[in-house]
Amino acid sequence: MAHVLVIEDDPAIRSSLIRSLGDRGHAVTSARTGLDGLQQALDGGPDLVLLDLGLPDVDGHSVLSMLRAVRATPVIVITARDDDPSVVKALDAGADDYVVKPFGTAQLEARMRAVLRRTGSDGAQEPMTVGDLVVDPASREATLRGEALDLSRREFDLLAYLVQHVGEVVSKRDVLADVWNQPYGGGERTVDVHLSWLRRKLGESAAHPVYLHSVRGVGVRLVAPSETAPGAADG
Repeated sequence: MAHVLVIEDDPAIRSSLIRSLGDRGHAVTSARTGLDGLQQALDGGPDLVLLDLGLPDVDGHSVLSMLRAVRATPVIVITARDDDPSVVKALDAGADDYVVKPFGTAQLEARMRAVLRRTGSDGAQEPMTVGDLVVDPASREATLRGEALDLSRREFDLLAYLVQHVGEVVSKRDVLADVWNQPYGGGERTVDVHLSWLRRKLGESAAHPVYLHSVRGVGVRLVAPSETAPGAADG
C-alpha cells in the first residue's frame, strides 16, 4: 500500500479521501494549504500526492512547480472539469494524471496504481537493462555504458516506457495514452520530437538507429543493439 499525501482545502473532500483510502490500507496524510502540503511532501516523502489546483494560499500549479524542482514524487491533480485549461497546464508542468470531481474511490485507486506502476514508485520495479542501457525507475536514473543520461522528466518517462516494452512495437497512440495521459491522441508530433531528443542523447539518429527503431505506419520499437528489428523502416 502507498503513503498518500492529500493537498485539498475542502474539508469534506479531504476527510472523505482520508477515510476511504485509509480503509483500503493506504497511509494517508493531509494538508489544507499549498505551502503546508509542499512542506509535508518534502519532509514526509510520500509515494504519491493528490493535489487540488484551487488552494487558499498558493495555487496548485505553483505547488506542483515547486515540488517538481526538487522531487519526482508522482502527482495526481484533482479538478472540477476535465476540459479546464488548467489541467493541460498541470500535465505539461509534470503532473502524472488527473481525476475529475466527483470521483469514486475505486476509480481513483485504479489511477493511483497506474501512476505508481508507470513511474516505478510502487517499489515493484527493478533496474532494467537493454544492451549497455540501464534504466532505474525507482531512482529515475538512466545510464548508457555507465554514463548518466541527462533526461528531462518526460524523456525519462518515455524511455522507461519503451524499455518496459522492449522488443515490442508500440504505437504513438499508445505512447500518448500511457506516457502523456492523452488516450484520444492528437499529439503525435510531440512524440516524434521527444523520440528525436532521446535518439540524440543515446548517440543515434533516425537514419542510423541503435536502440530506437521506427516501424513505418505503426510506431517505434526499442531493441538491444545486437538485435535486428524486423519490419523497421526508420526515417
